[in-house]
Amino acid sequence: MTEEQVQPELEVLLTPRQSDVRLVETAANLATAVEMLEAGSGFFAVDAERASGFKYSQRAYLIQVHRRGGPIFLIDPAAIAPDLKAAPDAFRELAAVMYSAPWILHSASQDLPCLRELGIECPELFDTELGSRIAGLERVGLGAVCAQLLGLQLAKEHSAVDWSIRPLHEDWLNYAALDVDVLPDLYDALHENLLAQNKLEWAKQEFSYTLEMKKRAAKLERWRSLTGMQNVKTERGLAIARELWTAREELGEKLDVSPGRLVPDASIVAVATNPPRTRPEFVSFKSFNGRASRTYVDVWWAATERGVNTRDLPALKVPTVGIPNHRNWPQRYPEAAARLAACKEIVAAKSKELRVPAENLLKPDSMRSLCFEPPSPVTLESVVASLLELDARHWQIEALAQNFVFGLQAQPKGDENLNVEASVLEPEQ
Repeated sequence: MTEEQVQPELEVLLTPRQSDVRLVETAANLATAVEMLEAGSGFFAVDAERASGFKYSQRAYLIQVHRRGGPIFLIDPAAIAPDLKAAPDAFRELAAVMYSAPWILHSASQDLPCLRELGIECPELFDTELGSRIAGLERVGLGAVCAQLLGLQLAKEHSAVDWSIRPLHEDWLNYAALDVDVLPDLYDALHENLLAQNKLEWAKQEFSYTLEMKKRAAKLERWRSLTGMQNVKTERGLAIARELWTAREELGEKLDVSPGRLVPDASIVAVATNPPRTRPEFVSFKSFNGRASRTYVDVWWAATERGVNTRDLPALKVPTVGIPNHRNWPQRYPEAAARLAACKEIVAAKSKELRVPAENLLKPDSMRSLCFEPPSPVTLESVVASLLELDARHWQIEALAQNFVFGLQAQPKGDENLNVEASVLEPEQ
């Protein structure tokens, strides 16, 4: 191993460097925390912990807030306001204070929705995960970024625990405090890195987009996403799967348990492909298992009967909504496939040049939409207008639009009417 390949030894950070860590579990504790946060200055370092995979809801079970030089507050919203509908203003004062300065978060899109549920909105964002992508870091998890930019190794062994458990374990709280303890220093290092690469404005545009991003519309017929659904070959089987999935969702919401922890997808598919004919047969059906498979057997059997007896049978093939699946383009839409192939090459080359992941240069769905329905005529102005309609940011448009003018004129191989392959990757003039 050469001297250049020797990795510097990391400082292992097992506990927060800020020793004043306070668990906030009552309204009185929260009022004190609000006062101290208001007296501080600078960014709010923020994180939130949910119980994804354990609970049906995506509510925050812990909120970590820290301002440089002040305590780390670990706020327990479940203890302060167990029923959010009964106490809608429980976090109003906290929200007002936290709206007074920008936030630092890591992977903000994961945490902003559960904070908004509490009425806590972010006024201005610096996302260290997204910023790390724009900066060209190969690994962008919090631990990896801290190692690369700060020389710190974080203890990350509690990232997938059930945060709804009470009382919260002491080592979990330590883990939670570490996440915000490092964020101010990480901001400093990443801000300097982006500035040095002339990418800070790009990152700011991405941060603003994250804040403005609307909640994605719920996918229609979500039950079709059950793992193993390709094995269900009949309309009746699809109806049974739909009814069992719906019953599982309703029970999961009622019990606030992640649906997959009640019965797994494989159990639903097993019944849909080989439905028991009677309740006793259903009860003895070994392929239908899971924690709630017998406790709520009446729920599952009733759902199965609805699927067996309904006249509302789902179609075997889902009607296409929006543009067709791009995997079918080479056979059915060769012109669109040629445009997509050319634009993918453009994005790949620009990604390498700018040291920004391809998916952060332009969303794959946006590129596919542009290639399937390009503007007519294809000009720089029309391509820019189309990219704006597809929510591309200005820095992305500046990086890609000129070359996309060539890419969107690409023709299937063998077509001699227009050959632009040699010019597809021409640099911008």
